[in-house]
Amino acid sequence: MSKLTGVHHLALTVTDVDRSVPWYERVLDLRETGRREDPETGLRKVLLQAPGDAFSVVLLQHPDTERGPFDERRTGLDHVAFTVPTFGELKQWEQRLADYGVEYSPAKRSRTLPGSAVIVFRDPDGIQLEVWADIES
Repeated sequence: MSKLTGVHHLALTVTDVDRSVPWYERVLDLRETGRREDPETGLRKVLLQAPGDAFSVVLLQHPDTERGPFDERRTGLDHVAFTVPTFGELKQWEQRLADYGVEYSPAKRSRTLPGSAVIVFRDPDGIQLEVWADIES
Protein backbone atom coordinates (compact mmCIF):
# COMPACT_ATOMS: atom_id res chain seq x y z
CA MET A 1 0.00 0.00 0.00
CA SER A 2 1.30 3.47 -0.82
CA LYS A 3 2.07 5.92 1.97
CA LEU A 4 0.38 9.25 2.53
CA THR A 5 2.54 12.10 1.28
CA GLY A 6 0.80 15.19 2.61
CA VAL A 7 -2.45 16.94 3.34
CA HIS A 8 -4.51 17.94 0.30
CA HIS A 9 -6.68 20.48 2.11
CA LEU A 10 -8.06 21.43 5.45
CA ALA A 11 -11.79 22.17 5.70
CA LEU A 12 -13.07 24.41 8.49
CA THR A 13 -16.67 25.22 9.30
CA VAL A 14 -17.16 28.94 9.89
CA THR A 15 -20.23 30.93 10.79
CA ASP A 16 -19.83 33.53 8.01
CA VAL A 17 -17.64 33.00 4.93
CA ASP A 18 -18.04 36.67 3.99
CA ARG A 19 -16.31 37.61 7.26
CA SER A 20 -13.79 34.75 7.35
CA VAL A 21 -12.49 34.79 3.76
CA PRO A 22 -11.04 38.33 3.92
CA TRP A 23 -9.47 37.53 7.33
CA TYR A 24 -7.75 34.37 6.01
CA GLU A 25 -6.63 36.22 2.87
CA ARG A 26 -5.24 39.17 4.80
CA VAL A 27 -3.79 37.51 7.89
CA LEU A 28 -2.60 34.17 6.45
CA ASP A 29 -1.84 35.45 2.94
CA LEU A 30 -4.13 32.90 1.28
CA ARG A 31 -5.91 33.61 -1.99
CA GLU A 32 -9.41 32.64 -3.02
CA THR A 33 -9.32 30.22 -5.96
CA GLY A 34 -12.86 28.85 -5.97
CA ARG A 35 -16.31 29.32 -4.54
CA ARG A 36 -19.44 27.21 -4.59
CA GLU A 37 -22.83 28.12 -3.23
CA ASP A 38 -25.61 25.56 -3.30
CA PRO A 39 -29.04 27.26 -3.20
CA GLU A 40 -30.80 23.94 -2.49
CA THR A 41 -28.83 23.10 0.65
CA GLY A 42 -27.62 26.56 1.66
CA LEU A 43 -24.02 25.29 1.83
CA ARG A 44 -21.36 27.86 0.95
CA LYS A 45 -17.74 26.75 0.26
CA VAL A 46 -14.69 28.85 -0.49
CA LEU A 47 -11.33 27.35 -1.52
CA LEU A 48 -8.27 29.31 -0.39
CA GLN A 49 -4.76 28.49 -1.65
CA ALA A 50 -1.45 29.10 0.10
CA PRO A 51 1.38 30.79 -1.81
CA GLY A 52 3.16 28.30 -4.03
CA ASP A 53 0.15 25.96 -3.75
CA ALA A 54 1.68 24.43 -0.60
CA PHE A 55 -1.75 23.62 0.83
CA SER A 56 -5.41 24.59 0.62
CA VAL A 57 -7.94 25.67 3.22
CA VAL A 58 -11.65 25.26 2.52
CA LEU A 59 -14.02 27.42 4.52
CA LEU A 60 -17.55 26.03 4.77
CA GLN A 61 -20.66 27.81 5.94
CA HIS A 62 -23.54 25.45 6.66
CA PRO A 63 -27.05 26.87 6.83
CA ASP A 64 -27.43 25.72 10.44
CA THR A 65 -24.24 27.04 12.06
CA GLU A 66 -26.08 28.49 15.04
CA ARG A 67 -23.84 26.69 17.51
CA GLY A 68 -21.81 28.04 20.35
CA PRO A 69 -18.31 29.35 19.78
CA PHE A 70 -15.47 27.01 18.81
CA ASP A 71 -14.20 24.90 21.69
CA GLU A 72 -11.17 22.66 21.22
CA ARG A 73 -12.27 20.61 24.22
CA ARG A 74 -15.17 19.13 22.22
CA THR A 75 -14.66 16.10 19.99
CA GLY A 76 -13.38 17.15 16.58
CA LEU A 77 -10.80 19.72 15.60
CA ASP A 78 -8.45 20.88 18.34
CA HIS A 79 -6.29 23.32 16.36
CA VAL A 80 -4.47 23.84 13.06
CA ALA A 81 -0.69 24.28 13.04
CA PHE A 82 1.25 25.80 10.16
CA THR A 83 5.05 25.90 9.82
CA VAL A 84 7.60 28.43 8.69
CA PRO A 85 11.21 27.54 7.83
CA THR A 86 13.05 29.60 10.46
CA PHE A 87 12.69 31.09 13.92
CA GLY A 88 13.35 34.52 12.38
CA GLU A 89 10.32 34.07 10.15
CA LEU A 90 8.28 32.99 13.16
CA LYS A 91 9.17 36.31 14.82
CA GLN A 92 8.03 38.08 11.63
CA TRP A 93 4.64 36.40 12.08
CA GLU A 94 4.35 38.03 15.49
CA GLN A 95 4.70 41.41 13.79
CA ARG A 96 2.24 40.45 11.04
CA LEU A 97 -0.39 39.41 13.59
CA ALA A 98 0.18 42.60 15.58
CA ASP A 99 -0.12 44.68 12.39
CA TYR A 100 -3.53 43.11 11.68
CA GLY A 101 -4.73 43.50 15.26
CA VAL A 102 -4.87 39.75 15.87
CA GLU A 103 -4.40 38.74 19.51
CA TYR A 104 -1.67 36.11 19.87
CA SER A 105 0.68 34.56 22.36
CA PRO A 106 4.30 35.47 21.57
CA ALA A 107 6.65 32.77 20.31
CA LYS A 108 7.61 30.44 23.09
CA ARG A 109 9.36 27.10 23.35
CA SER A 110 7.16 24.11 22.77
CA ARG A 111 6.68 21.64 25.58
CA THR A 112 5.43 19.11 23.01
CA LEU A 113 8.22 19.28 20.42
CA PRO A 114 11.57 20.20 22.00
CA GLY A 115 13.65 22.47 19.78
CA SER A 116 10.55 24.20 18.38
CA ALA A 117 8.72 27.41 19.14
CA VAL A 118 5.08 28.29 18.54
CA ILE A 119 2.78 31.32 18.22
CA VAL A 120 -0.90 30.74 19.05
CA PHE A 121 -3.85 32.85 17.84
CA ARG A 122 -7.51 32.46 16.80
CA ASP A 123 -9.56 33.16 13.69
CA PRO A 124 -12.84 35.17 13.74
CA ASP A 125 -14.78 32.08 14.92
CA GLY A 126 -12.28 31.33 17.68
CA ILE A 127 -10.62 28.38 15.88
CA GLN A 128 -7.14 28.02 17.35
CA LEU A 129 -4.36 28.46 14.80
CA GLU A 130 -0.61 28.11 15.36
CA VAL A 131 2.60 28.89 13.53
CA TRP A 132 5.64 26.72 14.35
CA ALA A 133 9.39 26.85 13.60
CA ASP A 134 12.56 25.17 14.80
CA ILE A 135 14.40 27.36 17.31
CA GLU A 136 17.81 26.50 15.85
CA SER A 137 16.93 27.87 12.40
